[in-house]
Amino acid sequence: MPYMSGKTMIKEAWDNSYAIGAFTAHNLETIKAVLLAAQEEQSPIMIQIGQKAINEMGMKPLRDAVDSLIQHHEITVPICIHLDHSRKFEQCMEAATRDFQSLMFDGSALPFEDNIRITKAVVEVANALGLGAEGEIGKIGGTEDDITVDEKDAMVTTVEEALDFSERTGVDYLAVSIGTAHGVYKTTPELKFDRLSEIKEAVKKPIVLHGGSGVPDDQVVEAVKRGVAKINVDTELRQGFIAGVKAYWEANPEDVILADANNSGIASMMEVVKHKIRLFGSNGKA
Repeated sequence: MPYMSGKTMIKEAWDNSYAIGAFTAHNLETIKAVLLAAQEEQSPIMIQIGQKAINEMGMKPLRDAVDSLIQHHEITVPICIHLDHSRKFEQCMEAATRDFQSLMFDGSALPFEDNIRITKAVVEVANALGLGAEGEIGKIGGTEDDITVDEKDAMVTTVEEALDFSERTGVDYLAVSIGTAHGVYKTTPELKFDRLSEIKEAVKKPIVLHGGSGVPDDQVVEAVKRGVAKINVDTELRQGFIAGVKAYWEANPEDVILADANNSGIASMMEVVKHKIRLFGSNGKA
């Protein structure tokens, strides 16, 4: 299997000024779309398995599906399976035993000291197993995987918090809040680039951008220039898949063969993934 530690994959991207697309998968079809797009673009990628998908499908079936589809489609590009937005230490440990290559404990809703304490424990296990570890400081607004943060409660990460958190936990890559949100944007986001640069200079490690769907392309390119090396994408993928299925059924209302509609959704989602890969600069980096 062409698996790579998240620590290695993200560090390589950071050192060479591009970003890894971390694409959320929900089922067989969406995993297939991400894998085929990455293979076509010859790009390393992360496949994120998040809380909504785990609640609906189960961690083990989704993890096993990635193995099966890599084999079936003869995927050769570097792949990293990432546990996204886990709020339980025990779930992070389960993912570690199921051969995930990257773990994220999201303690952003906890008191600062509790976030540090649990994240550090996850990092220690990840280090021992050669996995990548991500933590989050500052709350990112919107809804993802059944976790909602009101916009009024979202906050821009301070440099002091980011440095303190990074040094005391030892995370390999750090998710910060700089003006993005999970879900569909109500207005065009305006990323806090000066803060991003300040955080990068202070922590001196890769930065993660959550809420990557819907951010204007020019702002994404600028964020990568300023130290973002992992960009999470979910909403636009789901929108692409559903648009493909709807278009197929509108054109073929009598066709009730699921594979036909699903293949249209896969093709539509693949175009979104390929666009993001090129935008992030990871195409041809496999």
